[in-house]
Amino acid sequence: MKTLSITALLAGFALSGGAAAAVSTFDDLSLAPESNFFPMATTTFTSGGATYNHTFTDWGNGCCSANWVYSNRTDTTTAGADNQFSSYAGSGAQGSSNYGLAFVDSYSGANPTVSFAGPVTVSGAYFTNTTYAALSMLEGDQFAIYPFGGSDGDRPDWFKLTIEGWDAGNALTGSVDFYLADYRFADNSLDYIVDEWTWVDLSSLGAVSSLSFSLNSSDVGQFGMNTPAYFAMDNLAVAAVPEPSQVAMFLAGLGVLGMAARRRQKTAA
Repeated sequence: MKTLSITALLAGFALSGGAAAAVSTFDDLSLAPESNFFPMATTTFTSGGATYNHTFTDWGNGCCSANWVYSNRTDTTTAGADNQFSSYAGSGAQGSSNYGLAFVDSYSGANPTVSFAGPVTVSGAYFTNTTYAALSMLEGDQFAIYPFGGSDGDRPDWFKLTIEGWDAGNALTGSVDFYLADYRFADNSLDYIVDEWTWVDLSSLGAVSSLSFSLNSSDVGQFGMNTPAYFAMDNLAVAAVPEPSQVAMFLAGLGVLGMAARRRQKTAA
């Protein structure tokens, strides 16, 4: 009876919102087939309780956007900026349609961010390359003159995503690095460019109110990073941090159950 009561209390605590979980899948956002969200305005959008920033600066001819969009494009073979909104994995994570995609514009002064209504713990998310970035690293282009590894495959190139957590007071809670490409191995056969959705554990960031994202590459030229500053993300999993009043109620409930159990033991004796 005691075990059953504690189990019921734990379930009630979770259902009350004390440990409410959410996954930002982007599949709750409507898209036509082979398309992407691209508003010509600075705005935000929300998926699964997570809010994403989108920045647009009008330089003419529909240019230019930065930070987050969402997409369901599947082209894994067309190189260049005309295919900047495709996942190199060819779909969303776990075979889904939609996914998030971000461009980190070093000139805008605002990195891609994800914000939450209250403090959350982040279990993690799936990440992969965009086709634009992957083929630039694999084949080279007008900016990245040489493919990753150089002509002999020995150049120690890398492309790194950094995810930072921030609390409600805008203090850094921690950071996690994920290499979207890594050619630093002594054995060239171990070099890789990520071409599938890969889970990244973000639980070490602790309780956060927002996340920010940045990219760095070994391939840097006169005007900054030559590697296209894009990445894709899907299935961001978070859980709400319990309010102090909820924790107090939960602990009080455990105390009542403990007292009842001791009384039953005395009665039985």
